Formats: sequence, structure tokens, C-alpha cells
Amino acid sequence: MKVCRPTIGMNVMTQNEKERLHSAALEILANVGVEVYDDEALALLKKNGASVSGITAKIPARMIEAAIKSSPGSIKIYDREGKVKMDLTKGNIYFGTGSDTPLVLDWETRKHRKNVLNDTVQASIVSDALPNIDFVMSMGLASDAEIRVSDIYQVKAMLLNTVKPFIFTAHNERNMDIMIQISEMAKGSPVMEKPNMILYAEPISPLRHPMESAQKLLLAAEKGVPVAYVPACLIGGGSPVTLAGALAVVNSELLSALVIHQLKRPGAPFIYGGATPTMDMRNGSCTYAAPEIFLNYACLADMARYYDLPVFDAAGCSESNDYDAQAGIEMGYTILAVALSGGNLIHDVGFIGCGMIASLEALVAGNETIGCIKRMIKGVNLSQEKFALDEIARVGIGGTYMNTEHTAMNFREEIWIPELFNRDGYYSWEGTGSVSFRDKLKKKISRILLENKVARLPKDVEGRIEETVKNA
Repeated sequence: MKVCRPTIGMNVMTQNEKERLHSAALEILANVGVEVYDDEALALLKKNGASVSGITAKIPARMIEAAIKSSPGSIKIYDREGKVKMDLTKGNIYFGTGSDTPLVLDWETRKHRKNVLNDTVQASIVSDALPNIDFVMSMGLASDAEIRVSDIYQVKAMLLNTVKPFIFTAHNERNMDIMIQISEMAKGSPVMEKPNMILYAEPISPLRHPMESAQKLLLAAEKGVPVAYVPACLIGGGSPVTLAGALAVVNSELLSALVIHQLKRPGAPFIYGGATPTMDMRNGSCTYAAPEIFLNYACLADMARYYDLPVFDAAGCSESNDYDAQAGIEMGYTILAVALSGGNLIHDVGFIGCGMIASLEALVAGNETIGCIKRMIKGVNLSQEKFALDEIARVGIGGTYMNTEHTAMNFREEIWIPELFNRDGYYSWEGTGSVSFRDKLKKKISRILLENKVARLPKDVEGRIEETVKNA
């Protein structure tokens, strides 16, 4: 379910500041360059005018401007059945889960343990049922699958247990190609026609494109798989400690990746965006909900609009290692911040422990929170009919609007009604068993897993997918 940002939003950069950040990236790429650990990518850069020495490529401004110009400003993403589910363009906001956590906070036992493949299955089923979750990711690293192909098994688990679009990670180009094959089996057509999958890949900061990332980037361009190529630049580690310096590094990594991507196939779908987590100077930890990250997310959303590119963000995540008060607070303000700044594709809902722990409780709570915040940023409808002047005159002074037809016709549109958040007074709450919010989450997860029947693929298609994965 999308929400547009027609009235309430947040822009943090002036036009002049955006131009200065762009100029900083141009200077870095022309004078410092980037390291590229892939022969094909280096050859493309050299052939088209970059200065290449060994693995270092210095990219002139004209190549960057050409890549920006050739990239699509909007990308349509489809579900497994070929229906448009996300239109990644200015003002449209979509939320989803995250990937590749080694640990899970078990929703039944409330204990931490290693993630297994069934956790991805359950996360996919639950996500499929949540109206404010628009796309899925694996929500785990399957410790019970062979490491060499665990990513393929995770994609299979998503494909079979939700019809929603999914974002995937891949160990390498070979595995990614197999994932594309099984996705095309499931949807019955080439992924390029109506893509239901998005690649997530990263450089290594500062200013390096490793072989696996470059190869996946090129394969995505060739096959028409939309790619979110997302620098995760640790402030004070992989970038200068200043927020502006971190933005300069991230923007340079993004623009150099965009050049490589567009040289492979001009017009291929590319999603801009990066993360600048701060390093806690007391212990070296990588933060997930620090205010500085979300300031820079807002800056990158501004830059995406400057370049006319869709933007990838994160929210609904926490640094707490449990689903507790800290998690709730951090999830709430991160979702609000990114929604206000206008991120298109917002992942990591349900992540705790600085991205190391997946929590279905946090995911379901995040779904509720997103519903609330979508209502907030929708703003107030101030059309003439909504002033209800005739109704005010009819009810008159001292009357009541409780039992009017006007109230019955309009309250669902005007007033957000939560499913799980408590609005009962104390005695009503006590009289119905004093049920905690966390107990409500557990009950909802249990009900979804019992009742949500995801549309199955034809048996012969599932069989071909199973055989392909088995032989990977």
C-alpha cells in the first residue's frame, strides 16, 4: 500500500547545498577515483573515457552526467502474479523488511537463537498478510542451509510464501543467475518484463567496488533486474567523521556504480541510496537508529530527487537487543523521519540489535506504526466540502455529531483506527484481561501463520523450482 506525500514533508538541503555535494563527488571521482575489482567493469570504464590505472578508475564529469541522464526516474515493481505493487517515483513511499540477520528473537519463546530457513518462511507469510508491508526480504541468514547456496534457499522461501515483491542479496553472480531463473519460473515470464525482484548489493567503503558487487551490478543491468546499490559507510571508519564528508564518499560510490551500470545497458533500472551509520566512539559499534543516520538519509533522499532517481532507505529498526521500550521508541521516530523525508523503498522494518537480530514482534508492531504515520503525513483535507458548513448549521449550537450520517460517512477516512495499540481506559483494559501489547503481537503472529493461505504456485512449477535449487 503506497502513500503519497502531498502536504507534509521534510527537505533538509537547499539547491545550492545539493549542487555542492554533487560537485564534491565529481571532484573525488575525477581526482581520487574508485577501485574496481572486475575486468569487464574496468574495460567499460576505460572504453568510454575513464582514466584507468590498474584497478583504479578516475571518472570524468561527462560520464557521470551521461549516466544520470540515461537512468529512469521511476521504476514499476510487480508482484509474483504480474500486478503493479510499487511505483518507485517521487512522493511514493513503501515499507518492507530486511535481510541477512544471523540471529532471531523467537516470537514464541522470546529467546535469541540462530536464524534458520523456517524463519524466512514465517517472515514471508507474516509479511504477506500485513497491509503496510509492501515488499519482503529474507529476515535472516539460514544457518541450517549450506552456506554456498543459502542465499538461493532464502529466495526460494520468499518466492513460495508470498506474492509480494522481494529484495534479495546474492553471494555471487552465479547464485544470482539461479535466483533469476527460479523467479522467472514462478512468474512465467522474463524478469525484465515485469520485475518482482530487486537486487541489494553494496560497495566497500571507502571507494571500492569488489568483484562480487561489480559482477552482480552488471548482471542486474543485463537482465533488467532493478538494483539498489547501497553504500553502508561507517562514519569515522569508512568515511570522514563529518556528516558532509560521509555524504561525499557515499555519493561518489553511488555515482561511480551508476556509471558502470548504465554503461552495461543504458536505461537499466537503478535505485539510489545509502547508509551512513555512526560508529559509537565508546565501543566501535555500528549504530542503526542514531539521529545522524536519518539526517543523512534525508539528505540522500533530497539528492535522489536532484538526480531524478528512486531512493532506498531504512527505518523501523533499533539498536536494542530486545523488543522493548527502546526498540519501540527508535522504530517510531525512524519510520516518521524517513516517511517525512520521502524515501521510496524503506527496508529493515523489524530489525533490532543494530541489524543483527530479526524480530517478527517488531515487524508486526512496525506495521501498526506505519499505518499511524501514513495517516499523519497524509495531512488534512481542506477542500470546501470537508469544512462541513451545512452540517455545522444543521447541528447548531450545543448539539452533537455522534449520531449523524455525516459522521458515519466520514469517520473512517478521517480517523485512523489502530488494530493493536490500546485505546481502552484502565478499567475496560483490566476487565478484558489486562492484555499487554506484546501479547497482542504474539497472538496476531500465531493467527497469521495459522490462517494466512498464500496462493500456491502450480505443482509442476514448484517442482521445477525445487529441482533447480537442489542442483544449485
